[in-house]
Amino acid sequence: MSEVTPELMFEVSKSVQARLAQVDGKIDEMKQEILALRTSQNAARQDVTSVFQEIAAVHATLVRHEGRLDRIERRLELNETPVR
Repeated sequence: MSEVTPELMFEVSKSVQARLAQVDGKIDEMKQEILALRTSQNAARQDVTSVFQEIAAVHATLVRHEGRLDRIERRLELNETPVR
């Protein structure tokens, strides 16, 4: 069995440090990717929220117009009554 010397320990330590530096680099890359994904997700959420708000506005307009048409039909006596 080989003898454990300070030089051997130093070489092993250098190897471990190099690998840890690689791991740190990969973690930093992953953090950046996660941040980009979160930013993209927030933008998508804002887009979906905007679409829902626009749909709600269109719905409100349609309801308002339907009410106006109902009043116009009643006033002009255009409403259809079922024939029995």
